[in-house]
Amino acid sequence: MKSLFKRPPRNRLAATRRSSRPVHTQPPPHPSLAIFSRLCVEGPFPAALALLPDLAAAGLRADPVSLTRLVKLCVRHGTAGDGRLIHRHVEAHGQLSHYSGGAGGGIFVSNSLVSMYAKFGLLDDALRLFDRMPERNVVTWTTVVAALANADGRKEEALRFLVAMWRDGVAPNAYTFSSVLGACGTPGVLAALHASTVKVGLDSDVFVRSSLIDAYMKLGDLDGGRRVFDEMVTRDLVVWNSIIAGFAQSGDGVGAIELFMRMKDAGFSANQGTLTSVLRACTGMVMLEAGRQVHAHVLKYERDLILHNALLDMYCKCGSLEDAEALFHRMPQRDVISWSTMISGLAQNGKSAEALRVFDLMKSEGVAPNRITMVGVLFACSHAGLVEDGWYYFRSMKKLFGIQPEREHHNCMVDLLGRAGKLDEAVEFIRDMNLEPDAVIWRTLLGACRMHKSGNLAAYAAREILKLEPDDQGARVLLSNTYADLRQWTDAEKSWKAMRDRGMKKEPGRSWIELEKHVHVFIAGDLSHPCSDTIVQELNRLIGRISALGYVPQTEFVLQDLAIEQKEDLLKYHSEKMAIAFGTMHAVGGKPIRIMKNLRICGDCHAFAKLVSKSEGRMIIIRDPVRFHHFQDGACSCGDYW
Repeated sequence: MKSLFKRPPRNRLAATRRSSRPVHTQPPPHPSLAIFSRLCVEGPFPAALALLPDLAAAGLRADPVSLTRLVKLCVRHGTAGDGRLIHRHVEAHGQLSHYSGGAGGGIFVSNSLVSMYAKFGLLDDALRLFDRMPERNVVTWTTVVAALANADGRKEEALRFLVAMWRDGVAPNAYTFSSVLGACGTPGVLAALHASTVKVGLDSDVFVRSSLIDAYMKLGDLDGGRRVFDEMVTRDLVVWNSIIAGFAQSGDGVGAIELFMRMKDAGFSANQGTLTSVLRACTGMVMLEAGRQVHAHVLKYERDLILHNALLDMYCKCGSLEDAEALFHRMPQRDVISWSTMISGLAQNGKSAEALRVFDLMKSEGVAPNRITMVGVLFACSHAGLVEDGWYYFRSMKKLFGIQPEREHHNCMVDLLGRAGKLDEAVEFIRDMNLEPDAVIWRTLLGACRMHKSGNLAAYAAREILKLEPDDQGARVLLSNTYADLRQWTDAEKSWKAMRDRGMKKEPGRSWIELEKHVHVFIAGDLSHPCSDTIVQELNRLIGRISALGYVPQTEFVLQDLAIEQKEDLLKYHSEKMAIAFGTMHAVGGKPIRIMKNLRICGDCHAFAKLVSKSEGRMIIIRDPVRFHHFQDGACSCGDYW
């Protein structure tokens, strides 16, 4: 019968020898190392850092994990100087690649130090350490590539490092591609990188896809970004936010809002990022009704100041001051951005006196203004002709609020003086500036020259602009229009010829209006809208009604040497007139007609809108690139000063 027990070994001596061998156990760590390891996890950081000299004096070397944790603590609680101290300690104990911890320990510590330098913005230090590393892995390369891609002026360097990474035999991972795609400055480079992600099978990674969408949007290729998005089998909130933000930032507000609706239909709940992008889209397209629907989602984030400020900005820039003021007073908290938005919103909507009163209230509540606040204050002065007030606020910025006037504040002063007809004073102000005037300031002066029909000064301002920006189309258009205003047709034609020779075209006037969540766009002289026939009939009806109120086409605003009948016909089909006619056709109840315009409203359209508001008993709100015009009962909020 076989024994149920294991048979004893034949060679008992051998068994005895094996059993008598000593058992090797890991010695307990030195007390100082144990304390150091604990401090690297729990902190405080200064106490952990202070132990480094003691370890060095005792000839002790910490393990790579503890050192890496110490570096992370340094990034969170220390300074760049502390980081260099850690680096010196590590290097003083031998090559980083052979630091204690066995194979890979050195690269582990080196990678953390490279990352630390990058996070402190010390890219050159990171690169010097990178160059000295005898061994690098995908983490090393990706850390450097990502840091360069995110640094101003070093994006091409990031792409060169990516190529070097490949040549070094290290395959980029999803995080590498996600980091570097934003560095693509041309469609060709982006297409090549996109192809690389497909080749290595990372194009389906959700983070890579999201970065691809961002990169296409950044280059203005909405179709490319949309293709990447549509090819995705599964999408998460990050990807939805990327595509919506891309459309909003690229100016396609309608596309952004349509995608937002699709996202909701797909069962995703919007977060702060989604709502901020959609509000930006509503703001850009003056889509007030869509913005009000977004407001319902914002209510879930009762104390989210960023969202409330974005909502406030939307109401101001859609010309709904009633909604803006109601929200402003209900906000559970307000910061300097809230106050600045309200001040600028009031000023842009022709409520300069109210804007300055809000500024006084802001100061009385102890909120310190910033440079953006002062731009709004100076804008209010400029668009109300408050020259003395403007000078007071400008001169007191540094003394009362510690704000050094910057370019935008100087530009506001040039605008203030120029609008008031003080052109010589504006030129003197520019010459006395402690800043070199840029093209924006000269362009502001040029606009004032056109307003006050100063041909010689306009030519001077235009020359200064073209010295700085030789391809500036706006300067040539403004100069030509100034000559046309003065009926100097030969000089006007010279400017037009210079534009034609450079292949430039004047941007046509465009106006758009929201109706039942759809945006209808009108272009000056273009009757391709599906409702063109009825729009023309409505235009004729409106012109007939306001002619009885004294309307006469102001043909001096046609900047071409044509017969009177031709000029009247051109005026009739300005984009804002067609948008107004479309708005009166579809007006509902007492709701205002809200129109967005890409160019400054002309004097004839301004007079037309004033009289239509009276004849139809309806408010018309038009937003141009600079300000709002609220037309009601035959008057405009700008006081005919714009």
